[in-house]
Amino acid sequence: MTVKALYPGTFDPPTNGHVDLIQRGSKLFDHLTVAVLNNPGKNPLFSVSERVEMLEEATRALNNVSVATFDGMMVEFARQQGASAVLRGIRAISDYEYEFQMALMNRRLAPEIETVFLQPAGRYSFISSRMLKEVFSFGGDVTGLVPPNVLKRLRGRIGKSERS
Repeated sequence: MTVKALYPGTFDPPTNGHVDLIQRGSKLFDHLTVAVLNNPGKNPLFSVSERVEMLEEATRALNNVSVATFDGMMVEFARQQGASAVLRGIRAISDYEYEFQMALMNRRLAPEIETVFLQPAGRYSFISSRMLKEVFSFGGDVTGLVPPNVLKRLRGRIGKSERS
C-alpha cells in the first residue's frame, strides 16, 4: 500500500522550518505533496506561482515530493490527491491548540484522513513566515532561516517595495 500525504500551508515565504518538515515527511510517506494554499485574503508577499517555484527549488533533491496549489477545503484537495494523511508542523503550544481544533474538524469531515504532527528541528522552532517577513523588512538578517533561493527572492522583493 502506498501512503500519500499532504503538507498544506501558505508558505509565504518558505522557511527552513518548512523544508525541515518536508525532508522528514518525505522519509515517513511514500509520496508527500506540498500544497500551497491560494488565499489572497492573507495579503501575501509572493504570488502562488512564486511560492511554488521556491518550494520546487528547495525540494528538488527529494524524489517523492511534489508541489501543488489548492483553494477551498483542504480535505477535499487531500481526497483528490489520494492522500491518507495530512502533515502539520507544531512549533509551540499556541500552534497545537489551533492545529488540534483543525485536526478534529478535518477528522469529522474526512475520517479516512489522519493528521500527523511533527515538530521542526529545534533551531527552526521559533520561525514563522510572518515573523520572518517582519524582521527582514526592518533590515534584520534572516540568513540560515530560509533556503538560499528564498533569501535571494526576499532581497529582491523587499528591495523593490522599499524603492517604490
